[in-house]
This record gives sequence, C-alpha cells and structure tokens, in this order.
Amino acid sequence: QVQLVESGGGLVQAGGSLRLSCAASGLPFGNYGMAWFRQAVGKEREFVAGIGWSGAGTYYADSVKGRFTISRGNAKNTVYLQMNSLKPEDTAVYYCAAMRGYVVPTKSNGMDYWGKGTLVTVSS
Repeated sequence: QVQLVESGGGLVQAGGSLRLSCAASGLPFGNYGMAWFRQAVGKEREFVAGIGWSGAGTYYADSVKGRFTISRGNAKNTVYLQMNSLKPEDTAVYYCAAMRGYVVPTKSNGMDYWGKGTLVTVSS
C-alpha cells in the first residue's frame, strides 16, 4: 500500500520560513519523480515544485522561484520543500505527489499517488 505523508506545516509570519517533508512508503522511491502542489481556499490546485528521480532535475512555479527549494533523500524515501520569504498568498494546503518515471513532474493529472496534505498559513 502506497502512502505519502506530509508534515511540517503550520502558522508562520510573513517573511518567515518552513520546511515541509513528505515520507513515502510502499513504492520504489527512486523510480518516481516527486512534486509539491498547493490549493488555497476557493482556488484550484496548482503546481509548486517538482524533482526528478535522481534529484538532479528540478522545476518551479514562477510564483515561488528563488524562495522555495525542493530536494529529496532517496535513502530516507523523503522529499522536502524548503520555503523561505513566505508571503500571505502562500497560504494553502500543500500536497506531496509521486509520478512513476524519470522526468520532472509538473502536471497534477500525471501524478500516480497523492498525500493528504499539510496546511501552511502565513500571517501578514
């Protein structure tokens, strides 16, 4: 049974930082590209960042480029999202997702597995 479990969300002031983690189990982690998506209240789910199977390739949404960093530890079956210089508009539920293959995932409809999400709230 595949499980993706996010952690690290919470309440932070604007300008602050958070580090999200996503622990994967039940799948050959090294065979999957990983990505983070987010969904704010009243908005559609949107892509945030993606990383290829080896960690060598990454891709970011323009809205987070230069502020967020995605990384992965294949030995720990974990993907991370370091979020710096947070803004109130970053407030959302953040989801981890996995896509089998060797490309950097960026599309929500291409993902094979999803976590349940972790809430990030940025106060002004």
